Amino acid sequence: MNKIEQNLTTAIKDVVTKLYGEIDDSLIMIEIPKDNTNGDYSTNIAMRLAKVAKKAPAMIAREVVEGLKETVKDADKIEIAGPGFINFWMKKSVLADIINVVLDKGEKYGENTSGDDLHILVEYVSANPTGDLHLGHARGAAWGDCICRLLNKSGYNCLREYYINDAGAQMINLGKSVYSRYAETFGVKVDIPEDGYQGPDVAQIGKELAEELGDQWLNKEEGRIEFFKEKGREKELEKIKKDLQYYGCEFDSWISEQSLYDNGSVDECIEKMKDMGLTFEEDGALWFKSTKWGDDKDRVLRKSDGTLTYLTPDIANHMDKFARGYTKLVNLWGADHHGYIPRMVAAIQAMGYGPTDLEVDIIQMVRLVDEGQEVKMSKRTGNAITIRELCDDIGVDAARYFFVSRAVDTHLDFDLGLARKKTNENPVYYAQYAHARMCSILRNAPEFKKEDNYDLLVSEKEVDLLKYIAEFTSVVADAAATRSPNKICNYVQKLAGYFHSFYGAHKIIDDSNPELTNQRLGLLLATKQTLANALDLIGISAPEKM
Repeated sequence: MNKIEQNLTTAIKDVVTKLYGEIDDSLIMIEIPKDNTNGDYSTNIAMRLAKVAKKAPAMIAREVVEGLKETVKDADKIEIAGPGFINFWMKKSVLADIINVVLDKGEKYGENTSGDDLHILVEYVSANPTGDLHLGHARGAAWGDCICRLLNKSGYNCLREYYINDAGAQMINLGKSVYSRYAETFGVKVDIPEDGYQGPDVAQIGKELAEELGDQWLNKEEGRIEFFKEKGREKELEKIKKDLQYYGCEFDSWISEQSLYDNGSVDECIEKMKDMGLTFEEDGALWFKSTKWGDDKDRVLRKSDGTLTYLTPDIANHMDKFARGYTKLVNLWGADHHGYIPRMVAAIQAMGYGPTDLEVDIIQMVRLVDEGQEVKMSKRTGNAITIRELCDDIGVDAARYFFVSRAVDTHLDFDLGLARKKTNENPVYYAQYAHARMCSILRNAPEFKKEDNYDLLVSEKEVDLLKYIAEFTSVVADAAATRSPNKICNYVQKLAGYFHSFYGAHKIIDDSNPELTNQRLGLLLATKQTLANALDLIGISAPEKM
């Protein structure tokens, strides 16, 4: 909520309280009308109060407006429209105050405290270190990174975490697969397990280890698979980290599943669940009474052969997160994990936490399309297309933008042809070109002098731009609260559109009118800063030249 909206909200609440008594703040909504002939701002408080005040909305609107005319000094005009909408036409000088707000805050414009320092841990990507990151990972990586950028901008205490799934049978199979490729280098045939890893990355790791180590492991069996498992994990994880960094995704914390076994966290979790009466034994297995917390059936924690199910270390992982002081947990999981959510939420509640202390955002499938045809495989390797290949093809900015421009819980057709275009059809190009054009204008402009009042900015295009710049902080807070980076993409497109419209209608540098030129340069600088800040929230660069 910007300063104008805050002042209007306060004034409305004061008037309504005097007329009808205390009301819930959520009843007061301030909006920018789609049609600016209906004012700069509008509220439907009269309709929302009808039941409370037991009066017709039109009568309530008349009574409220009478009070507002005495208290809202920043408005030129306040009128009633339709069934009881109250519309405000603000003084142009008040709307233009946002210019200096943006210029003073600079890169910090958009920061807000709506998160109230809530300690929140966001876990995303968390792919097994057994191969390259592909498109599903790319969507989750971009979305998770943008969520964290928004949360940090909005006053949350946010940690970005990658949970390394490095325990269990898949890692043993990695070790066997890497050893097979290592032995192959020396002409020794060792079969890769049926559910092993056949990819070129594993072959490359085997070749690298052969060059580093020689043939010392060919006749040494003790500890062999464990050694190649660790080496495979190390090299795959190193590659994952490099690819994510290339993609603009940094993590604060990397937590290993194996470390939870090694430090006793998994055993401690099992014993605690037993002590709390959350388990029972049947057919030689240890079960969790998950149906008591809404799951459709009870779940096995430890099988009759003594091995643990995936659920057990996952519970220990989440307990570890809470133990580190995070009061809100958010996970980004693939669509194939949808059925896993109820049992995990049940476990969180059973261990004494609230039903919303863990929330899971599901990442839907991505389909690559090029010239109307679905693209399934990499031309280079014949395997699934990786993050790195996608970024090499269309650039990091386009890859990230297209992934976060649509809500993550919807299926996405990713149009490669559109992403490659250097025209305004491409939303990334359209937004970045707006920023580059602003920079070009400013390079040829006289020196800007900050003013106390920008009273010459009164045209429709200028006012539209001023109002939309003023909305930025509210949009950031809302996008953070709803974990919706796509709202920032929408903002970017609309802001770029308002700028292009302003630029098309007005001469910014007018030698015959230096005062108006200076004020328009102030508006241009504020627009440029806001657009750059918005692009940064989704991890997109703001180029000065294109």
